[in-house]
Amino acid sequence: MSAVLIVSVVCGILALFFLARTFRCIRRRHYVSAGGSCVGCCVSAVICGGGVVLLLSLFSYGRLIDEKIVGRIEFRHISPQEFQARLMLAGEKDRLFTLHGDEWQLDAKIVTWKPPMTILGLDPMYQLDRLSGRYSDISREVSATRTVHSLAPALPVDIWRAARQFPMLTPGMDAYYGTATYVPMADGALYEISLSRDALIARPANDRARAAVGGWGADQ
Repeated sequence: MSAVLIVSVVCGILALFFLARTFRCIRRRHYVSAGGSCVGCCVSAVICGGGVVLLLSLFSYGRLIDEKIVGRIEFRHISPQEFQARLMLAGEKDRLFTLHGDEWQLDAKIVTWKPPMTILGLDPMYQLDRLSGRYSDISREVSATRTVHSLAPALPVDIWRAARQFPMLTPGMDAYYGTATYVPMADGALYEISLSRDALIARPANDRARAAVGGWGADQ
């Protein structure tokens, strides 16, 4: 990430330098030199802009050092197989979602590193991708109302998707897998969401959640 920042800053400075040189050459009527400086300005600006877009995408991902708690989620029963979910993520405002079904599922994208990037000591990164409701009965899963909510920020470039679609342009970046967890929904149930280097984990955080997990599948 620091390398991308350095390249972006250097190219930004070069773009300003070439821009100033372009105007100076035009004033002196050195049009050939002005054209060369204009090309240099455009190339530097494009590289700088690409670096800024990449940095925005990188900053939208959290770092994974050890297993860490990334948030909590609480449910309120609205109607049969319909719940309101309050998602509480560290450093973000609480968000409310309506989910249909008996269970909730959370998906995350994981970015890890491989040679030659491993020599930089980079940590794996994650981004929570989506929150959805699901039914324990497969026939209901096929025919009943489905609810899926995106959790990822809207950015011009997503490094996880870019690494999957253009592996030759992202050497050293491994984005070949995601992870998900699902557990029952229940009125008043509170879960703690943790993420390790390779797995998303939902743990009951109150008695109602523990009771829901303890009786999971008993009515199937």
